[in-house]
Amino acid sequence: MQSTYNNIDHPSAWKTSELDKSRITISLDEQHLQALDEALRNVQSCNHALYDITRANFSLDTIKKDVTDWSSKVMQGRGILLLSGLPVKEYTIEEIEIIYWGLGCHFGTPMSQSTLGDRMGHVVDIGGKDARERAYRNSTELALHTDACDVVAMLCIRKAMRGGLSGYTSGLAVHNEILRTHPDLLECLYKGYRYHRFGEEQPGEPPVTPYPIPVFSERDGYVSMNYLRAYIDLAYQELDENLSNKEVQALDVFDDISNSDDYRMNFMMEPGDIVFFNNLTVLHTRGEFFDADEEYLKRHLLRLWLVAHQRRPVIETLRVYEGDGIAERENGSTYFDHDLTYREFGNT
Repeated sequence: MQSTYNNIDHPSAWKTSELDKSRITISLDEQHLQALDEALRNVQSCNHALYDITRANFSLDTIKKDVTDWSSKVMQGRGILLLSGLPVKEYTIEEIEIIYWGLGCHFGTPMSQSTLGDRMGHVVDIGGKDARERAYRNSTELALHTDACDVVAMLCIRKAMRGGLSGYTSGLAVHNEILRTHPDLLECLYKGYRYHRFGEEQPGEPPVTPYPIPVFSERDGYVSMNYLRAYIDLAYQELDENLSNKEVQALDVFDDISNSDDYRMNFMMEPGDIVFFNNLTVLHTRGEFFDADEEYLKRHLLRLWLVAHQRRPVIETLRVYEGDGIAERENGSTYFDHDLTYREFGNT
């Protein structure tokens, strides 16, 4: 355990005074849209299955420089990028999936996001307000958190009738503010907390990690972040153990700062928006939403979890699901049948 912690001076440690939706948005122009459409038609002519599409067979050579720059903004820059203007109404759902998957493959390799083996996640309301259902399949308000991958991508096909605001916070900026105002609490956050696996542990594994996973960690000069308060709370409930007052205070201060107006950037994703963000530096959330009754008007986003082609150096415990992601099961489910008496922040 290091005894001193340093301020992170990097574009990825941003505050809302420095960043808003307009500053992270790149409008897709005619050349971009033509390249994506041509790659789609090529894949269709070759009859490639969705999961067989790669960056090699979804060629974007005509816009290669831009795509490389976009990926660099996510991995080496501010850590978040929004591409706007994909004409989703002009394509079928299957065609949107191909375009989105193919573009995503230029940022990284898609991972399984649950025991369903779904490497293409459909973010729709299946479970309503039931927190036992994974959050990309319910409509509850979520707390700021990270996922189990290098890069997260979201594409908006339809907005909800009401609600569903997206929120993003630089975890590295939160680190700097804790260093400035509560430096004594950083030790707890670097030491970390045990996590509940929410029913997605491998056969023979315990439901709670036998080791703590740090909120902040450093490797080769890179500070990275992992955070999901609900799984921490559930872990210690499962273990029937109490955190110390200081450990709880560290989590509460982290939550308070990350949700403050100075640190949390909020905006509504519009149809045709695609957001990519570095999951090791950026926290994300979603507000509660309410859908229309008609199925064709309900909120519908697509999600990818990506293993980046150029990976950030991280400690081993941050690689929760390596390779293909969460292992698919024969009777896989995103619903966790458990007595959730813990503090319900929502889950990922």
